[in-house]
Amino acid sequence: MLILEDHTMLLKDKVVIITGASKGLGISMAEICAAEGAKVVLAARTLDQLKDVEKRIAAKGGIAHSVRCDVSNLNDLQVLVDETLTKFGAIHGLINNAGVNYVKAFLDTTEADWDRVIDIDLKGSFFLTQLCARQMVKQNPKGGSIIQIASVHTLASLPGAAPYDAAKHGMVGFSKAVAVELAKEKVRVNVLSPGLCRTEIWNDIVAAAPSEAECLAFWNANIPAERLIEPEEIAHACVFLLSDRSSSFTGANLLADLGMTSQLISKEPYSSKAMEGKR
Repeated sequence: MLILEDHTMLLKDKVVIITGASKGLGISMAEICAAEGAKVVLAARTLDQLKDVEKRIAAKGGIAHSVRCDVSNLNDLQVLVDETLTKFGAIHGLINNAGVNYVKAFLDTTEADWDRVIDIDLKGSFFLTQLCARQMVKQNPKGGSIIQIASVHTLASLPGAAPYDAAKHGMVGFSKAVAVELAKEKVRVNVLSPGLCRTEIWNDIVAAAPSEAECLAFWNANIPAERLIEPEEIAHACVFLLSDRSSSFTGANLLADLGMTSQLISKEPYSSKAMEGKR
């Protein structure tokens, strides 16, 4: 039987790459992974913003290193892995968090739209997973944990999200295949699918609505917990999946959505009477 020692820091001395680390969920992931003892490698297209995150982590006693990276560019992905190994000598964890949101009518979607979303949300995750897995298999001791940040769109959809949904479904599909293939190599691959989080995307949703109050009322009717998910909640879930505490998890798609995808339809704007059924 596997006995886990009780460590204060769940990721002590693990080297973890986090893409999309310059904003939103990525910042929380980086800060909380570092607080749990990880040496975090921050990747995004904006190096200045990454350096700000790196400084905040260092000010709290954490270890971080920034690498400018466009995840749709395979050369950038190779540089990211090479620089991680030069700096820290190993890769124990990867969070494929970088992605682009997309809302546009299917009949108006262009090839350029498709290519942009697929390249960032799916191709980048696929090939960075491959590069990191190669290292995890050959290092000593071998093994590691890879997390794909997908979406509740892997279970249900909304209008205007066809390329986004294709990318996120593809992420789940290839991750299951990789998880099966690499399980014997001690490399675990899981998907974490968040619901609506309090990030830049939420700000965009509010800006597009008639008012913030109406926006909140609508989403509260669609989220059983009647609140947004805080970025720190997703980050803590990532810590669990990166840590030895989740050693039996691989090939899973975990929904972190406050019950959103378990609810059939929006909550009615009135109180229904009890229906006990008649024979």
